[in-house]
Amino acid sequence: MSWQGINEFVAVAATQSFTMASKNLHISTAQVSRQVSALEKRLNIKLFYRSTRKVSLTQEGQLFYKDCKNVLEGLKAAEDALSNLQQQASGSIKLSAPITFGEQKIQPLLNDFIKLHPQIEIISELSNQRIDLLAGGFDLAIRLGSLEDSNLLAKKLALRSTYVCASPAYIEKFGVPHSTSELRTHNCLLGTRDMWHFNEQGKEKNIRVKGNIRCNSGIGLVDAALKGIGLIQLANDYVDEYIKSGQLIRVLDSVRPNDEAIWAIYPENRYVAPKIRLLIDFLANNLQ
Repeated sequence: MSWQGINEFVAVAATQSFTMASKNLHISTAQVSRQVSALEKRLNIKLFYRSTRKVSLTQEGQLFYKDCKNVLEGLKAAEDALSNLQQQASGSIKLSAPITFGEQKIQPLLNDFIKLHPQIEIISELSNQRIDLLAGGFDLAIRLGSLEDSNLLAKKLALRSTYVCASPAYIEKFGVPHSTSELRTHNCLLGTRDMWHFNEQGKEKNIRVKGNIRCNSGIGLVDAALKGIGLIQLANDYVDEYIKSGQLIRVLDSVRPNDEAIWAIYPENRYVAPKIRLLIDFLANNLQ
């Protein structure tokens, strides 16, 4: 209620015309007149001398206009400052990502991003736990694979592939598996689960495998495979460099599972600031 009629009063005072004020405010002249009259009634002060030809401020109106004009100008300056802040990529970003993928892929990209935008601060927390973004005050999280239904927004950043690999020494000693049924005769090194995923004739297929190593570290499994201990099934970010160098050889490519998505997720009820959009676009461009 304290603001009701102020914009209309200042507009009339500035133009000395109810008609011009209505044009500037894009409302009807009658509405301007009603708002000013209501303001005068609330203040119990006459603000304008009105005639059929002229509108002028009373002495009280002149004092009130000066203060109201300063207040509105201050409000406009505050809005402009906030708008400028929103248009600039600055401030802090709190981000979560899975541990290994975060260490290998995300954190190096965050470091590159900071070099380009030193005015931005990034707080990254690497965890394999499904954190609550809102409760933890996170602006962004990186997730892999399928997403659970939630009130979070998601943007697909890239895809990653999964391969079954073995060292040349293992293949020389135990041979190449040519079908998923042959895996039962091989030493399949396990992560957190004993099921490997494949895609045969367009259908997902899960195969239970066995091996003499179970480890929740992809890096640890890669080391075991490099030493010729067994087969591994891991995402390409673990094995790409070793495949390129010939230290690992891909097998069962004809039935490898579909690529899985890398996602950026962020709260639905939070304004996506320019700094967040900038980081998401940077990750999408550099994770491809």
